[in-house]
Amino acid sequence: MPFALGLLPEGITSHPSIVGLGALSSLGHDVESHFHAISRGETAVRPLGELLGNDSRHAALTGAWIEPRRLLTHRKWSPASMAALHVARQAVSAAGWDAEQLADAALIVGTSRGNAAGWLGSWPGRRPFKLMTASNTIHSEPATAISIELGMFGPNHLVASGCSAGLDALGLAKILLDAGQAERALVVAVDLPLVPLLLDNYADSGLLATATRLNPFSPATDGFIPAEGAAAIALSKSEKGKSVITHFANNSDGADPVGVPKGGGRTSLLLNKAIATCGEPAAICPHATGTKVQAAAERAFLSGKATLHLLKPFIGHTVGASGLLESVILLRFMEDATLPANLPGTFGACGMDAPETTTPCLGPVYKLAHGLGGHNSLAVFHHSHDTH
Repeated sequence: MPFALGLLPEGITSHPSIVGLGALSSLGHDVESHFHAISRGETAVRPLGELLGNDSRHAALTGAWIEPRRLLTHRKWSPASMAALHVARQAVSAAGWDAEQLADAALIVGTSRGNAAGWLGSWPGRRPFKLMTASNTIHSEPATAISIELGMFGPNHLVASGCSAGLDALGLAKILLDAGQAERALVVAVDLPLVPLLLDNYADSGLLATATRLNPFSPATDGFIPAEGAAAIALSKSEKGKSVITHFANNSDGADPVGVPKGGGRTSLLLNKAIATCGEPAAICPHATGTKVQAAAERAFLSGKATLHLLKPFIGHTVGASGLLESVILLRFMEDATLPANLPGTFGACGMDAPETTTPCLGPVYKLAHGLGGHNSLAVFHHSHDTH
């Protein structure tokens, strides 16, 4: 049975609290803009020709991107690093951490394609800076940029596990805090996949949607809508927030280097173990990319009375940033003890309801993410109000 609002299972009150959030995507430059846009049922998905030009091979397909582009333009740092810094500063400000608290905090960054934007293709308005060429072409630059600009000298990790990278980064942060490696952690995820070469590869693999809206469990779904995004979460073992991360685990299907098992793979094991620890979910935010193979896999393990909350129809698929960005959106709604409505017309799955109105948050909220090759990740959040 779901737990009543504010009542945590025995023994989990010491789990890390969420004390700061940051968000950046086509819906806006901060967490509140995302909250209000989704509350109004808005999406910024539009034809890629508006970004890439009508002569682009992908002009008729849809995507979602961050504007203005100058927000991500810098003489020194890559566009991905600028997006990462933007959300990192938001989360730190919301947490109220000073320089001393930041100095010892852990930093974990998740990304899929690293600094492909501005490296594999030009970036509007960005002039060449040859001395930084090496830095701008490695995955770890966003983590390095945050460490330098914010003065963070504690545990430092970068996770690049494909589309589950952001959620894996959050899970690693929880593991580090639970192990006593740090008292605080800043988790950041970023991906800017709207690079012609990457889009060519996605299209050649048959992954991009031809539809103008994303409806992942619709019978007509045929691919994902690529999108840019970044997110950040500040975690603390000593400060109290409105939500806590109560559980994290991941595993591998070990079946195919890029494929997703039609039978759902080993995700059901993650769910069963989480239910044994945290209780039946009141709500689930699945990965739900829009590809047919992903939908088939998720139908194999989704069941129960939990409501479904699909966020990619609003923001598109932000690849390695998706797990963390969608977690940030969920956590912002949970601050008001609610869960986000689905975009009108969004299909549910396996008899599970996908409500089109905001609903109360009445128990554990499960967030799933999956990477190609059968990498499965699960985080569980709970409202922490009146936990004592």
